[in-house]
Amino acid sequence: MTVAAMLEGRAWLLRDGIEPVPLGPRDIVVVTGREGVLLADDPSGRAAPLCTVTPLGVEEIGTGRLLESSWRHSPSPSTARACVPGAEGAGPVLLTGIFPTSGRIAGRLLEALPPVLHVPHEAQSSHALELVEEELGSCHAGREAMLDWLLDILLIAVLRDGLALPDVHAPAWFGASRDPAVGPALAAMHADPGREWTVGTLAATALVSRATFARRFAELMGEPPISYLAGWRLCLGADLLQERDDTLESIARQVGYSSAYAFSAAFTREYGIRPSRYRERVRGVGAAS
Repeated sequence: MTVAAMLEGRAWLLRDGIEPVPLGPRDIVVVTGREGVLLADDPSGRAAPLCTVTPLGVEEIGTGRLLESSWRHSPSPSTARACVPGAEGAGPVLLTGIFPTSGRIAGRLLEALPPVLHVPHEAQSSHALELVEEELGSCHAGREAMLDWLLDILLIAVLRDGLALPDVHAPAWFGASRDPAVGPALAAMHADPGREWTVGTLAATALVSRATFARRFAELMGEPPISYLAGWRLCLGADLLQERDDTLESIARQVGYSSAYAFSAAFTREYGIRPSRYRERVRGVGAAS
């Protein structure tokens, strides 16, 4: 996942399969996936020639001025800059931050996002980008640590603003998290997945009746609350298998299963692979066998 902010200037972001995305000053995009992107001055991706090589030297198009006495000589830094408009500091400035992701929970987020999420400057509700810029221009102690935290905040802010745009198809949980009945229950399940939740206890958390909660949850999330909880627990269990050395029994208890056997049966049913084998696969253990 990559965040790119156009600090100065304008450009076009080009990627196979989507329409060219115009980037204005202070626009931000979130790009997901392994496919490359191209940042260009023109939506066609073809840059207009600025100079040409002739027998007399490098000639500037439009003026005919020679930028180098002979094409046989390597251009000096000064003449090389002459071929690049804005090279003295007035050209486009792009800030990028890359966020490596792995695991089932991260995968759920990536699957819900469009390949390019464009958030224009006027649609941004936070001052996260300004804080990043301010820190970039400072020489204070702890600058790198501050930038790490601020880039995380910038990512959260741009995802929140981008998913709220009217033309973006946001995942069900994004809208449901703001619902007065469903939001508190979602937060409770995420915060304490190992608890013995029932529809009744979740409804009590949301301060609504059991019937009202169950109906509202299914309307917004597209599935019953206990079904969603089961899927969340298995996602979390898969990530714990990948990241920790805890025993299967310990992981089962952490995500709300009464035993390693119960967790293993549900995990195998959902993902088609036993938890122990899944751990080996995602960690690269026994890959050659």
